[in-house]
Amino acid sequence: MKTRNYGKLVAGILGVWFVFSLSASALHLFKTDPSQPPIPIGLAALIPVAAFLFWFASSAPFRSFAVSLNPRTLTMVQSWRVAGFVFLVLHTYGILPAVFALPAGWGDIAIGATAPLAAIKLANPQWRKSFILWQVLGVTDLVMAVALGATAGLLDPHGIPTAPMTVLPLSLIPTFAVPLLLIFHIICIAQARGWREQEHARAAKTAVAVA
Repeated sequence: MKTRNYGKLVAGILGVWFVFSLSASALHLFKTDPSQPPIPIGLAALIPVAAFLFWFASSAPFRSFAVSLNPRTLTMVQSWRVAGFVFLVLHTYGILPAVFALPAGWGDIAIGATAPLAAIKLANPQWRKSFILWQVLGVTDLVMAVALGATAGLLDPHGIPTAPMTVLPLSLIPTFAVPLLLIFHIICIAQARGWREQEHARAAKTAVAVA
């Protein structure tokens, strides 16, 4: 399948995914009793990432399409995560628990604030290790946020529940935004890992030409 066709296919999948997340949230399919772990929304966050990893690992054409995307653009998109300050505000008003809101909020702010620097300065072979490190930190922040959101009730049984994250508009964050941004991080890491191979190939060609 050509790159253009993959682009249309992926755009269609993203559209359907967003509509599903929005519709399922409107129908309260992700809503969970505060006394129960948020399994539905946890699955909604994990399944898209698992599906992407399977497709990426099993299809060479799709993998080629994914790594052909602009790493600067994928990284710059992460800058919207400065909106994590909303978690801090909601915690201040007693809507979200501190055990979730503070790490998730400050972590998102840190990644979002440094995303432009990572996109402009680090997204090239010269800064490969630093670029990968930044992406790994972004992945860690997202995984930590999902884990804390799912286990907040266990960590603090008598505290404020994370139930607001299972209904609109907040439910779109774990069911769409988080897995999509996690996928962007994964693609960027895969791209950066390939930069070393490209450098070795260029070095080998240069050596042959000189010889």
